[in-house]
Parts: sequence; structure tokens; C-alpha cells
Amino acid sequence: MCGLTKKRTTPRLAERPRSRKYGLNKEKRSKRIMPEKKIRVLIAKPGLDGHDRGAKVIARALRDAGMEVIYTGLRQTPEMIASAALQEDVDVIGLSILSGAHNTICPQLMHLLREKGMTDVIVLVGGIIPEADIPALKKAGIAEIFLPGTSTQEIVDFIHKRVSHA
Repeated sequence: MCGLTKKRTTPRLAERPRSRKYGLNKEKRSKRIMPEKKIRVLIAKPGLDGHDRGAKVIARALRDAGMEVIYTGLRQTPEMIASAALQEDVDVIGLSILSGAHNTICPQLMHLLREKGMTDVIVLVGGIIPEADIPALKKAGIAEIFLPGTSTQEIVDFIHKRVSHA
């Protein structure tokens, strides 16, 4: 065969030491601690607005920060959002609203969450919200409103400060 066969330079999987398979030796594996529960965030686009790029950017940033993100998609009703939040057992709901329907949608959602006993869920709103509407939204129970230009790190930091897993 005139040297056409190559000699294997790495050991086969069965020949490799067991510690390499897991990246830890036996002592370190036995001392591992269970990871703490991830913060669960539901991102929703309520109303008729069809622009979801911002919501997807936020979802990715939160995921990259170690949170578990559930994105419900476009054109969600407050009832659909509250139901999904209950089913998914989320810690945070993030609403992306560009349509101007925030004064209707947010109070409806907060009412539904209270009816379902989900008063511990933090609700955030991002989008185009006039400054004059912010006090009424906060009075309705919205934890924070993030306007255009807010950095994703500010949102991540806010969630980490508000959510505790004791």
C-alpha cells in the first residue's frame, strides 16, 4: 500500500482518560454545586405593532446575560401574555410597545396578573412612551420603563437588582 494509510495520532475515544471526557477529575466532579435557578423572562409584543427587532435584541441580551428567555412573538393580547407568564412561571415580563397602546395594554395586563395571583412578577416596558405617560404606568404597577437609547446592560442590571432567588 505504499504509505497511503495515515497513522492515528490521537487516541480513540475509548482510550482517552475519563477525566478528559468531563473536563474535571473525579474529585472536582464530586464537589460541584448545583447551579442557581436562572431568572426567567417573558418578552412579548402586545398590540398590532409588527416591528419586533428591538424585542429580539433585548431577548438575546438577556439570554447572553444568563437568563432564560421566552419570546411570545407578535400581536399578543394582555390575556395571552398573562396566561403565558403563568404557564412559564416567569420572574419578569418585558413588553415592547411602539404602537402607542401602552395606556390601554399595561393596566389590563397588570389587572390580569393580580387576578392570577402573580403580584411578584416584575413587569417592564420598553419602546416609545411619552414622558407624560410614565407616572400613570408606574402607578398601574409597571416596575420600569426603558425608552429608546437605553443600553441593554442597564436593563440586565435592573433585572438582576430586582429579582432575587433566595
